[in-house]
Amino acid sequence: MSASPPGPPSAGGPPERPPGPHRPTPVAQRVLAPDLARGLMLLFIALVNVGHFLDQPYDAETATGAADRAVTLVQAALVDRRAIPLFAFLFGYGTVQLLRRLDPRGDAWAGARRILRRRGMWMVLIGLVHGVLLLPVDIIGTYGLTLLLFAGLLRARDRTLLAVGAGVITAYAVLPLAWVLVSLAQGPGPGPQGEPALTAVAVAQRPEPVAALAEALAANFTEWLLYTPVTMLMFVVPPAALGVWAARRRVLEEPERHRALLRGTAAGGLGLAVLAGLPHGLVGAGLLDTWVSTDALSLLQEFTGPLGGLGWAAVFGLAAGRVLERGAEPSGLTRAVAATGQRSMTSYLLQSVVFTAVFSPFAGGLGGSTGAAGAAAVALLTWIATVVLSELQRLTGHRGPAETLLRRLTYGERRRER
Repeated sequence: MSASPPGPPSAGGPPERPPGPHRPTPVAQRVLAPDLARGLMLLFIALVNVGHFLDQPYDAETATGAADRAVTLVQAALVDRRAIPLFAFLFGYGTVQLLRRLDPRGDAWAGARRILRRRGMWMVLIGLVHGVLLLPVDIIGTYGLTLLLFAGLLRARDRTLLAVGAGVITAYAVLPLAWVLVSLAQGPGPGPQGEPALTAVAVAQRPEPVAALAEALAANFTEWLLYTPVTMLMFVVPPAALGVWAARRRVLEEPERHRALLRGTAAGGLGLAVLAGLPHGLVGAGLLDTWVSTDALSLLQEFTGPLGGLGWAAVFGLAAGRVLERGAEPSGLTRAVAATGQRSMTSYLLQSVVFTAVFSPFAGGLGGSTGAAGAAAVALLTWIATVVLSELQRLTGHRGPAETLLRRLTYGERRRER
């Protein structure tokens, strides 16, 4: 959702003018790793968010077939609670890149901060509309609120960033272990509740459609108000602070110089997150009986999510580094996924539109008859459609409409952006 710093001129043509504070970075100058990571993680976001639209959550009772059980297990270990922290890391990383454009000499912080906070304000409003009309577990408003309240982290010392990021994430990963240990002495935990993840899905079952719709929108508004600040403090600010720290060192721009750090983070972060999420996935898929309460296992999976997010960021950084080391142009698929990452807000909003149209009781109404595997298939197809659309926009020289809107609202620009 943000631009990268100037890069070398493209071969065979005149050097491109460095982007000024009010011009988007030319695509040829963008860094591959952040865009590629955002594009791939939009698939993870789709797999997670589609579950919110179902009448019943993924659990041992609803996973009736082998495909449902496999999806439940894989998502719990690799996907759930990992996507938002990764996006938060990339958000912090990308905001540093944006700041480099707004204040290239480092002597105009006051003006740059005003622009960042204006951008954050509009993101909060866009997120509010998205949250009320489509999906209250919204990340756009969360990132916008982070910009409004924590723009100062961009000027914080490295020690502060590491304390906010690594310190808080470590505490989050350790604290749930106490609950797990307590649960071991409490006997079997409660079984699945079988209720929808969102209140709006539950109230939509009522017979009066107009009243049900009004109550659903009100429920979305209430959940958005609660979800946005809590998610910001617990799962966005810590990874974003580490993203700022990493961007100062150009970890993703120059992966060959940081290969040891990336490999250690990929193995340690993702490995620990998988180990923490696997028990919850096995129980949810009906493959394991345990004395530990399902709430404790869910908490352990959730609070180790930032470790998985950082691990995935390192994996994608290493993958992008391999492409750069070969010295060849990225493949067509890589370019298309990176183009999706460049249009992450548009793709994210389109996912919610599709899921609402297919699953909402007020639209397609398939949320009550679709299992984990069917929902994952819809999420995958939706992601593929956004990749195709983003590639078409790249080929025709157009940015995503949501990104264009946010830029115009932030800077007051109305000219066509290339």
